[in-house]
Amino acid sequence: MQDAVPTQHAFLTLSGISKRYGGVRALEDVDFACERGRIHAVLGENGAGKSTLIKIIAGVVQPDAGSMRLAGNDVSFAAPSAANAAGVVCIFQELSLMPDLSVADNISIASPPRRFGLINGRAQRRRAEALLAEIGCEDVNPLMRVRDLPLSRRQMVEIAKALGQRPQLLILDEATSALTSADVEKVYAMLARLKSEGVAILYISHRMHEVEALADRASVFRNGRHIETFDKGVRSTADIVQLMIGRDIATQYPAKPPHRQVKPVLALENLSWDKHLDRISLSVGSGEIVGLGGLDGQGQKSLLLALFGVLRGVTGRVTVGGREVRTASPAAAKSSAVGIALVPEDRKTEGLMLPMSIADNLTIASLDAISTGPFVDRAKERAAVKRGIDSLQIRIGAPGDAVSTLSGGNQQKVVLAKWLMTEPRIILLNDPTRGIDVGTKQELYRLMRALADQGAAILFYSTDYDELIGCCDRVAIMYGGRIVRELEGDELTETNIVASALNIDAATSAKARAGAAHA
Repeated sequence: MQDAVPTQHAFLTLSGISKRYGGVRALEDVDFACERGRIHAVLGENGAGKSTLIKIIAGVVQPDAGSMRLAGNDVSFAAPSAANAAGVVCIFQELSLMPDLSVADNISIASPPRRFGLINGRAQRRRAEALLAEIGCEDVNPLMRVRDLPLSRRQMVEIAKALGQRPQLLILDEATSALTSADVEKVYAMLARLKSEGVAILYISHRMHEVEALADRASVFRNGRHIETFDKGVRSTADIVQLMIGRDIATQYPAKPPHRQVKPVLALENLSWDKHLDRISLSVGSGEIVGLGGLDGQGQKSLLLALFGVLRGVTGRVTVGGREVRTASPAAAKSSAVGIALVPEDRKTEGLMLPMSIADNLTIASLDAISTGPFVDRAKERAAVKRGIDSLQIRIGAPGDAVSTLSGGNQQKVVLAKWLMTEPRIILLNDPTRGIDVGTKQELYRLMRALADQGAAILFYSTDYDELIGCCDRVAIMYGGRIVRELEGDELTETNIVASALNIDAATSAKARAGAAHA
């Protein structure tokens, strides 16, 4: 049962909104309101109706029933451009940037500055510089192609682009999921400023600590229905999760096995690449989950790419099962002789072929196993697809549907299932829970531990310290392309992770020793 939604001072009011896609109910009879100068969190699992809600507000899709008021006026946006003109601006989880255009082109693409009827390139560049500076992102060159930027920088450009439209209602859909911790703080500061200026802000995030830090008010959705709205501090995190998933939250992380000596499956000796990896030595044993921690951009992603054969010019020694291997390409890395699988950082651009079917995406990495000569055995393909869907409980309409029709959590399950179908012995995970809901995260945590219990060696990079502590048997902290410390057992704490990530342990110890000697 949803609480009454205050509308007296609301800037945006939705009444009786419903939307169906075929036989699937996305939203049903939803009432919702948000106010100026407040940050309103919208919470729920993937598939709860959050994305449909904001797409209706933004004019991307039309509701089947219901009405909407903005600033006291009845509105119905036939297209996103109409919503933008009314001051409604969205930052979607799926970036809207054009990769082959420059940063400046993207930021001003809707209304570029003109001179004598032509685009004024100099003014456009100055505008981009000003907006990037406004969000503390001066390190991005406005003339660079978006394609050449890392994902975190692309996300900041997306935010700058939205800010340039001077929103009255700003909607952020997992806008911080790809950002570094330093960039997240910049976004916090930007939102605080917009809030003080009277902008209404809708904030969609699966990161509960962000919701606790930012939101003045929160609304929970489940199965297309608005469940409850409450003010900050009224509900605990456990209460909120229970409202989201409709059941008591179980222990978030599965139990770890007792510490034991394990035989290394993957061993690295002095692995180096360009200026990003500096003599990395690390081992991962059978049944072990080893985390990669540290501030973003310290070589963790490069290490995973190097192991999967993506990078050229990697030096050092890699052994798998005690035998030295050369992974000169992803095909070599995933071969049965090596058995490495990589779940990449960005499922949309690196993990999936969005226009293609769920079935095609599931089988693309293991075609050899379901083919006879140059032809795919359709019976084997159907059986493999069914196994992949059943094993991870992927919620789909039909295997022939485009994978883009799935929720974010189910898309991530497809990426995982695709690689598990290759039967890997070593699994590389690059921030796999980014942008997915708490229920699906728990499923992935249990899957990781189950795979480890079956003998897989897992190397797991995460930007979430709680995940590293909760999931990993050991965590290797990287700084400046090097492993500066390994943590396990009682040493595996957030304090130690943060201190090691900042590479301050040695300096702190030296200072303490100097103080003791002086005393």
